[in-house]
Amino acid sequence: MINTLIVDDSALARDILRDFLEEEGSFKIIGEAADGEEGVRKILSLNPDLVTLDLEMPGMNGLEVIETVMKKVSVPIVVISSHDKAKTAYEATLKGALEFYSKDLFTANLNPEKRKEIYETLKRISGIKSQKSAAAGETFQIEQPVKRVIKAVVVASSTGGPKALSRFFSLLGAGFPAPVIIVQHNTPGFDESFAQWLGVFTGLKVKLAEDGEIPGPGTVYIAQTGKHLELRLTDTAITGARTADAQEPVLRYNNDAPVNNQKPAADVLFRTAAESLKSSVISVVLTGMGNDGAAGTQKVREMGGVTLAQDEATSLIYGMPKAAADTGCVDIVLPLDRIPEELVKLTK
Repeated sequence: MINTLIVDDSALARDILRDFLEEEGSFKIIGEAADGEEGVRKILSLNPDLVTLDLEMPGMNGLEVIETVMKKVSVPIVVISSHDKAKTAYEATLKGALEFYSKDLFTANLNPEKRKEIYETLKRISGIKSQKSAAAGETFQIEQPVKRVIKAVVVASSTGGPKALSRFFSLLGAGFPAPVIIVQHNTPGFDESFAQWLGVFTGLKVKLAEDGEIPGPGTVYIAQTGKHLELRLTDTAITGARTADAQEPVLRYNNDAPVNNQKPAADVLFRTAAESLKSSVISVVLTGMGNDGAAGTQKVREMGGVTLAQDEATSLIYGMPKAAADTGCVDIVLPLDRIPEELVKLTK
């Protein structure tokens, strides 16, 4: 059983989370706390396997709870808060929270696939006792990729992704010459706040990708939640005063069914980018649970592109990078801190 502590000042929210967790059968609620101070005391005394934590509470808030606890003990913390606290939720990942969800998710209308995904993620992260160094790990390289013009970098990330991406972009220079397009598995409604928050860590422009937009250098494009993002070639796309010619890549959304239980799915972005740009695309798979990005990595390799993956030692969850590496189509495996440097080399 996964011994779980619920910290939230709302009795209703605690009841909803208790019912949600106990319904699955693997979680045992060993305590509840109605404010931050009580939460810290119970975390230290009960030594739970998992803590669910609200951010907005009277007295000590959620961020202060994380800071106080992490100085004394490493415990898996999942933030469960409201949409208006989205930026604070991302900040919580830098302080040590491993994942976050919107309270709006936990309703009777939550679909079975999403319910199962949340359960599996909570189970996996309940066993994570410490954050790993972004600089640790080993490098694995099949051979140095042949030099070529790079027109886009596409990135996949999920659990642990916000913290990894904040580090990634803090190390990637403002003069990076190719557009970077990201599928991060986000809580619905958090994507705009995510783009604003991520922009703090980089000199590059960070924005939500728009349908019909022509990606340009010096810009990071975040896929919106609830639809798939593609990179296509088109004759008719117009963005502002620019008109795309037949060979210019353009961002497009579609409303197809989820892929790998995800929408957006990195596989959709990777596949369409590879089909459109052939050898001029680099795909990067970062920390995350599941196998999204693996099939897309195969397509990138098939079309002559370059593929990179984060190593196990620096991944919070090694699911997605491992699935990509297991295809045999990853050219280079690197610790997180080494990936930006390698991208700069590949795009010179």
